[in-house]
Amino acid sequence: MILWELFLGFLRVGCFAFGGAYSAIPLIREIVLSYGWLTEDALAGMIAISESTPGPIMVNLATYVGMEQAGLPGAVVATFAVVMPSFVIILLVMAAFRALVKHPLFQSMLSFVKPCIAGIILAAGAYMMLNSCFHIGSDGQIDLRTAAVIVLLLGLMYIPREIMHKRISPILFIAIGGAIGALFWGIRS
Repeated sequence: MILWELFLGFLRVGCFAFGGAYSAIPLIREIVLSYGWLTEDALAGMIAISESTPGPIMVNLATYVGMEQAGLPGAVVATFAVVMPSFVIILLVMAAFRALVKHPLFQSMLSFVKPCIAGIILAAGAYMMLNSCFHIGSDGQIDLRTAAVIVLLLGLMYIPREIMHKRISPILFIAIGGAIGALFWGIRS
């Protein structure tokens, strides 16, 4: 029964996650919480780990949740379910790619979808940031360490761009974020 639920849940993620993993986070959150596979805090932690490990976030999350719920068979089923729709869609699109890309209706659809995906990604990021700082749904207290890390990382993202007219490499940014997190949460009083 759990394998079937994992398959159906992550098949839904794979079918309806447009715009990449960040835009899929709200859908993954809804499915994982509705089945009771992870708590809100465990999901937030797993999203953070999935962002910093190699591979697509959706695949990492599916593999982790599947492994937690049903061991290796669950990991295989959940991973297969989340990647299968993309694989099938890519095969179909590649078959008709030349004609499809030049069609004006397809071009107008893409120009409509891009801002929607940007909004979904921004909303997911804002929700995660607010949830981390204020623990939405609990006491509403501000977590000063989390707020300080967010301010530091935002500063690291924008200050070099203004001063040196360069962006920090995403790999370096992840490494710095990990070091700041280890510094803030590794030192316990």
